[in-house]
Amino acid sequence: MAEWNLVEAVNHALAHELAADPAIVLLGEDIGVNGGVFRATIGLQQRFGAERVIDTPLAEAAIAGVAVGMAAMGLKPVAEIQFTGFIYPAMDQIVNHASRMRHRTRGRMSCPLVLRSPCGGGIHAPEHHSESPEAMFAHVPGLRVVMPSSPRRAYGLLLAAMRDPDPVIFLEPTRLYRLYREEVEDVGAALPLDTCFTLRDGADLTLVSWGAMVTETLMAADELAHQGVMAEVIDVATLKPLDMGTILASVARTGRCIVVHEAARSAGLGAEIAAHIAEEGIYSLRAPVLRVTGYDVVMPLGRLEKQYLPDSQRILAAAKRTLEDT
Repeated sequence: MAEWNLVEAVNHALAHELAADPAIVLLGEDIGVNGGVFRATIGLQQRFGAERVIDTPLAEAAIAGVAVGMAAMGLKPVAEIQFTGFIYPAMDQIVNHASRMRHRTRGRMSCPLVLRSPCGGGIHAPEHHSESPEAMFAHVPGLRVVMPSSPRRAYGLLLAAMRDPDPVIFLEPTRLYRLYREEVEDVGAALPLDTCFTLRDGADLTLVSWGAMVTETLMAADELAHQGVMAEVIDVATLKPLDMGTILASVARTGRCIVVHEAARSAGLGAEIAAHIAEEGIYSLRAPVLRVTGYDVVMPLGRLEKQYLPDSQRILAAAKRTLEDT
């Protein structure tokens, strides 16, 4: 079985679906000849041709608009926005057209497009290259929002996204692109969307996270285990719609929950998950739900990223606080 890092898993998922489905078309700035800014599409134009792997101008609104038009005409476009910090010019096409296609046509048409974009901090990038806008997309009715946390889940979830009949925002954590490798079977097996993945069982505490923060969360769970505290770790994976059933069932067993994300704290998905638990699982709680998050500021540059991004020590401090509550 092959061992891939996350960006290689994305490349293989795209290649698999290009070969399997003639309706799949890729488009984006520099994705063809250059293989994309992170080389996620390297070799695909040479293999499948310039009519299916299309280089576009640096024009995010045009990329999203063309993708919507392709989807309306029966293709299945997979558009790449180089960094989520540059996705805002495309928001009009995403929010006013892609997300509303099924509703606007009373179900006569759908919009089967995937919009991929690197996201998050941790690679010392300049401004606009380290955004975590998942909550903004999750707020839009009609959009599905997915963020993988490992090569295996990137491969399986991207395949599922490309086979979905409605628009999917697929956010790829840049910090994980080449962080590690794991075995992935390249047989075209999709993973289920709209489902959390329980990565570790535990009875004392529930840790909920997604994307790059799953790495720090698992590190904290390892340290807690050395201290005799067994934490259940849940990778949300699909951020919209949320699989609250898995999270609520875990909280019912543990009585304690910490949500970890690197996006800004206010109005983030951590608040949404905490609100769901308050509405539907408050009698399971033995302590308040806590959040370990980024801050309500622009992602800082260079070495100050470490001051912004949650790490295992902040998660452990929150765990100590919630375990002390009775």
